[in-house]
Amino acid sequence: MSQPARAKHTQSSRGEDEKSHKDISYRQYRGEEDLHLVRGLVDVELSEPYSIFTYRYFLQTWPQLCFLAFDGSSCFATIVCKLDQHGNFMRGYIAMLVVERPYRKLGIGSELVKRAVEEMKSNAADEVVLEAETTNHAALALYQNLGFIRDKRLHRYYLSGTDAFRLKLLLPLPPEPSRLTMLDIPLFMKPNPWPLRP
Repeated sequence: MSQPARAKHTQSSRGEDEKSHKDISYRQYRGEEDLHLVRGLVDVELSEPYSIFTYRYFLQTWPQLCFLAFDGSSCFATIVCKLDQHGNFMRGYIAMLVVERPYRKLGIGSELVKRAVEEMKSNAADEVVLEAETTNHAALALYQNLGFIRDKRLHRYYLSGTDAFRLKLLLPLPPEPSRLTMLDIPLFMKPNPWPLRP
């Protein structure tokens, strides 16, 4: 499937009708009832076309990796991701990130990415990748501020002929169970190096 690899990510300058965080809430995708919300946002905000099969591929397989943002009852932002095996690693992939223009520059995109990455980490992800246009400086800055690095440049990646950067976030290994050393064991629990004879 080629369409998922062409996802674009939008963030732009603050609009005159900017919003506040007052009534903003987040939740995970709940099923087919939310499909029209996700599709409506992506179809309007992203230039790359997606079929209904592409949406269902992501949303039915990884519903826990889709988050939506609401202002009251109005959905204005979403993130769509997947997580699967890539060689020896579990790789998360951010396919779509959309924030409607009046809500940009409020940290909404960053919050959606953080929630998706945390969900991936809880499912044993080793890394997270995505593609962003080389000219989309706001999106590149957003991901860079979250710890993503530029992995490679993909020439003529989008249908428009523009290049993309592959961005990657390496996730830390979970901490190993602590191992007690002899110095950690209280003195009364340590074996006697000179046991008494019977």
